[in-house]
Amino acid sequence: MAEQKEKGWQRYHTIWLMLFIGWVVSYADRTLTGPVVTWMIANNVGFLEAASNPHALGGLLGSLFFAGYMLTQFPGGYFGDKFGYRTIVVISIFWAGITTLLTGLTGGLVAFIALRVFTGLGEGVLYSNDRSLVAEVTPPNKLGLGMGVVMGGLTVGLSAALVGTVYLIEWAQPSMGVNAWKAPFLILGTVTIIVAVFIRQALKPQGKMGSENFGKALFNLLKYAIVFLVAIMAVYFITDALHLNDVMIAVILTCLAFVLIAFIFIKKGHEVSPILKDKNLVLIYISYIAILWHLWFYGFWGGAVIKDFGGGTLASALLVISFNAIAGVIGFPLGGKISDMVAHKTNGRRNVLIAMEALLTVFIFVFAAYVMSGGNDMVVQSVILFVSGLIFFALQAVAHALTSEIAPVHLRGAAFGMLNLVSEIGAVLSPVISGAIRDSTGSWGTPLILDGVLMGISCIMIMGVSTKLADNSKQV
Repeated sequence: MAEQKEKGWQRYHTIWLMLFIGWVVSYADRTLTGPVVTWMIANNVGFLEAASNPHALGGLLGSLFFAGYMLTQFPGGYFGDKFGYRTIVVISIFWAGITTLLTGLTGGLVAFIALRVFTGLGEGVLYSNDRSLVAEVTPPNKLGLGMGVVMGGLTVGLSAALVGTVYLIEWAQPSMGVNAWKAPFLILGTVTIIVAVFIRQALKPQGKMGSENFGKALFNLLKYAIVFLVAIMAVYFITDALHLNDVMIAVILTCLAFVLIAFIFIKKGHEVSPILKDKNLVLIYISYIAILWHLWFYGFWGGAVIKDFGGGTLASALLVISFNAIAGVIGFPLGGKISDMVAHKTNGRRNVLIAMEALLTVFIFVFAAYVMSGGNDMVVQSVILFVSGLIFFALQAVAHALTSEIAPVHLRGAAFGMLNLVSEIGAVLSPVISGAIRDSTGSWGTPLILDGVLMGISCIMIMGVSTKLADNSKQV
């Protein structure tokens, strides 16, 4: 690949930058819900005002978003392989901006849920196509670094939303009153649409004109999205009418993932069997459930955890938990670079991933032990969370590069789609189960311990992955 020998700014650097920015706005859009829900519970306003179990209901709102996000993972990757990864990336960011803006224009619980689900359906197609586009344009010896640099945008968006959401709400309170929670959605939705326009232009293929495949790709995505929206809302209404608790609703929603996987086996089994039957890929898929559980336990409830353990105001608690998120700006590229350094060794990336997951498990328990024993020094909490976040985000870049190496080139999008389809089970269940445990026990201690146990199990599963020497000829 000629670009490997060139110096200075390259085309793939531009693509990395645009995807980085795309992740910033996309992740900020999805992270808004947690701080908004926490603020609504603390101030006893909006549709959470009369809830008997507000943390469980608030967690369910997050879980419903991730149910939508989960279900378009595989279709998004499949259509990316078919219509082009850039095309799907651009559609996803436009989609996120429009639906986030519309969320700020609603007021009722049902409309909020439907728009959050539809936001998730659109954002769900970003991951597999972003990862595949990075692999497609990046020199093989910089694959891990590219994966990490781009995903650094995730942590910027996550941190910005965790810290900034409450300040946006407080800024809007004088003019919007109890509806001030809508302000972050209105502002960020508008910003995301503007960013989408810019990214579309910047990612336009060189030497080509027009918006190739956008119409066909959007039409196919909408067909799936509408079916999934109807299915998710039907589950919500039926289970609510049956008076099932919020945890049961989330569990039933995860069953939709298994229905989709069965559908893929039946309809696309022969075409995508290399990424469905590979033992190594399957182990990575399942082990990653704990990664998404951890991400959205901290991402959704992190501020509430710190606040309940003596972390002062909600704003200061969210600032503390943001140290965990912002660590990813360093962690993602660092993990990718480390994995590139050992990629020439048999099981090199896998061994790094095992070591990082083991370290993360230790730090999760260290943090749990500190706060549960009464430790509430914000500096100590911030240091533990920063180191923990550094490891957590670094290991994700390693896992992405490992997946890219194992998956066949022509099925990269489908492989990353399946990875996130399975792993999003963790994101669907984490907010609502953790919130329900908090409501029933009155403490965040048990959810913290559960988080560490799941990460330990994930580490053990990765030990079962076995790879050959990295075949860099695959990375074109």
